[in-house]
Amino acid sequence: MGSGQVTSSVPSEFQGKHVTVAGLGVSGVPAAKALHARGAIVTVVNDGDDARAREQAAALEALGITVRLGDGSTLPEGTELIVTAPGWQPDKPLFRAADQAGVPVWGDVELAWRLRGPDAAPWLAVTGTNGKTTTVQMLASILKAAGLRTAAVGNIGVSLLDAVLGEERYDVLAVELSSYQLHWSPSLRAHSAAVLNLAPDHLDWHGSMEAYARDKGRIYEGNKVACVYNAADKATEDLVREADVEEGCRAVGFTLGTPGPSQLGVVEGILVDRAFVADRQRNAQELAEVSDVHPPAPHNIANALAAAALARAFGVPATAVRDGLRAFRPDAHRIALVAGIDGVAYVDDSKATNTHAAEASLAAYESIVWIAGGLAKGATFDELVARSAKRLRGVVLIGADRALIRDALARHAPEVPVVDLDRTDTGAMLQAVTEAKRLAQPGDTVLLAPACASMDMFTNYNQRGDAFAAAVRELEAEA
Repeated sequence: MGSGQVTSSVPSEFQGKHVTVAGLGVSGVPAAKALHARGAIVTVVNDGDDARAREQAAALEALGITVRLGDGSTLPEGTELIVTAPGWQPDKPLFRAADQAGVPVWGDVELAWRLRGPDAAPWLAVTGTNGKTTTVQMLASILKAAGLRTAAVGNIGVSLLDAVLGEERYDVLAVELSSYQLHWSPSLRAHSAAVLNLAPDHLDWHGSMEAYARDKGRIYEGNKVACVYNAADKATEDLVREADVEEGCRAVGFTLGTPGPSQLGVVEGILVDRAFVADRQRNAQELAEVSDVHPPAPHNIANALAAAALARAFGVPATAVRDGLRAFRPDAHRIALVAGIDGVAYVDDSKATNTHAAEASLAAYESIVWIAGGLAKGATFDELVARSAKRLRGVVLIGADRALIRDALARHAPEVPVVDLDRTDTGAMLQAVTEAKRLAQPGDTVLLAPACASMDMFTNYNQRGDAFAAAVRELEAEA
């Protein structure tokens, strides 16, 4: 797309400015190109020096951009601004040096926000510990059903810079933002925004739960129409209360129960809006049926309500909410049914990489053989096991930190049979699924919801989910 093109609407504040771009990849390369095209003197620094980095560096150097590989710690002389990839931690030496020198640090989202043209599409923004990508994709589907030109962008893997600076014109953007991205975005002001939920995650990056929540809460700053929060998660409502918003901006809650005024919720299998109607005390607008949400698991219905709230804040009609939800299908490895074998459902939720996501996944089924484990990333499992114990038929544990889950099961669900697999080779998943099949009874769900990261055994959660699906299909072929 046209991130390197200069248009007459682009500000010229970067002409001759010495800008350091921290990190290559999805965000760094477009940022370097965009700044260079606007007359900045750009130096890219990158910790890695592998084949991929060298390839990207060569392409940038051909444009006249300086690239320093293998050294992301030293602040280049004369730097007046740093634009960083979102994952770079705030305590890196580069940023400490910038702070001491009085050099501002922006993320690629902040850069995209500042490079918007005068007629730029407004942003409907979503963050939260879990459910961001699904909610943003649902939102984009609803907006498209309303006939609006839109795209799902941001942390979803589509560069906001490309969306903002490209040739395609949008009416509105559905924007997924991580806590990392929000940390480096001081001037972002969305049309409306949602925080889906808050649970401990990335605390090694942020330093504390308070700092993590504070960065998430930045998404509400300056909102124009609606701050959407989760009525079942008081921390999200607290963030709304603390936000400095434009006059007239409203707090809009979503709930899996009956909605009150200024909320969206569920009544007898119907998604209902009592926020964007003429008389919120007396009236409600039917939006869609629970069966229009795929899959209709409780946490996914919550995602749908949040997406609907943002769409309604933008003036989208109820029929478009229904049509958009009906048309939407989630990405792979998100509570996806792989197969049914002998009356047992096999479900892949490999994307459940933390305890909060796994708890939501477990809550969707009545009787479960749970496949769990991997890299715990500092997580504890007592609350998860205690809340889910009554649903567990059995548990199969895999991965490096499986003992943490095994110990929590011994404390809170000692009657549940546990198979502990002490192997990390490529055949481990087939054995895990085979053991789960042995424990399962007709009507049960064998659920891969690991509550852990995957990198001890797999490249990523996608590969882990693929291994699960392949193992299930192997068993299905033998049945």
